Amino acid sequence: MPELPEVESLRRSLEPYIIGQDIRSVLVYKPKLVSAHGTVRLENLAKVAEFERELPGETISSIQRVAKNLLIHLQSGKVLLVHLKMTGQLVYQEGNENKALGGHPIQMSEQELPNKHSHIIFRLSRGTLYYNDVRMFGYVLYYPNLMTLQSIHSFDQLGMEPLSDAFDLELFKKELKSRKRVLKTALLSQDIVVGLGNIYVDEVCFRAGVSPHRVTNTLKEAELVKLYEAIKMILARAVEQGGSSVANYIMADGSRGTYAREHAVYGRAGKPCLICKTPLESTKIQSRTTVSCPQCQS
Repeated sequence: MPELPEVESLRRSLEPYIIGQDIRSVLVYKPKLVSAHGTVRLENLAKVAEFERELPGETISSIQRVAKNLLIHLQSGKVLLVHLKMTGQLVYQEGNENKALGGHPIQMSEQELPNKHSHIIFRLSRGTLYYNDVRMFGYVLYYPNLMTLQSIHSFDQLGMEPLSDAFDLELFKKELKSRKRVLKTALLSQDIVVGLGNIYVDEVCFRAGVSPHRVTNTLKEAELVKLYEAIKMILARAVEQGGSSVANYIMADGSRGTYAREHAVYGRAGKPCLICKTPLESTKIQSRTTVSCPQCQS
């Protein structure tokens, strides 16, 4: 699943193509993708009818990222919530040319649109935006306004945005110290800081020199500061590099993010630590593969 740098990079690369365009028509071929956001989703034909009825005639005004979600804001105040999950993909096409293709790669999308994985199609004033998804774990949901969306998705319960001015060191230290949780679990939880997934938690812990197995209320002042600084530095650098194109993720211009080349620990289990040359260890924390250095991280 894409983490903050991948979603933020996709947001930035989609902006110049779809902002200011009018939605002419919408077609939904897989009702469950617009029906709900839970793990088990039943198709709701009333939701489909609302989706196809309420969007035509609207103008796309902005794209916002909240944690790992994309919010497409319309001038009237209506909102679309997009979560790509495991295999979602957004493709913007003008004429017969793909101007923007981002998310998880579906090879046929580069030659054939729509294709069998094109489940939602937005006809815009200058082109077409496709939502494609192989496994269909993702979703694109319509809300009449931001207040309605927030009442359902409880974004207020999310932690701090690490790339914003709201990412406060003192609050970060307080939140970690006040909880008795394994560090990796705490950073993955999204209720202290958002956007960190398996890749970047491992990278942050290594950069800070702290074991992901540590319990948060045992962390010292200096360790907390190092974790905070590592989060800011690594996420900013990853966004700059277009994210980490591991497994199956590409950017809206069709390129692959290059931050994976800078991974110090993720995907390097058994290889020598870049600092001390000790073989990196792979363990499990809540079923998540975790890679760390037994010498450099304490």
